[in-house]
Amino acid sequence: MPELSRFNGISIMMYYEDGGQHHKPHVHVNYAEHRASVSLNGDLLEGSLPLKQLHMVEAWAALREDELHKAWVRAVRNENPGKIEPLR
Repeated sequence: MPELSRFNGISIMMYYEDGGQHHKPHVHVNYAEHRASVSLNGDLLEGSLPLKQLHMVEAWAALREDELHKAWVRAVRNENPGKIEPLR
């Protein structure tokens, strides 16, 4: 699964080439021992993240909304979604 972005110990990834199993647009987030799926608008869909890190992911998603949607379109076409600038 390609890593879209990494910042403050948070790794954000997006699957592609998964046989068309994409559902609601989302990313996968890893932070320490925490794993979560987060929608492109920042809603926690599954798993858990500490509140501070969830807020960072929400802020990042809000700033990178257009890039995230373009990455999602590439992913559902079974293309590498590419990289997205981290939260600074």
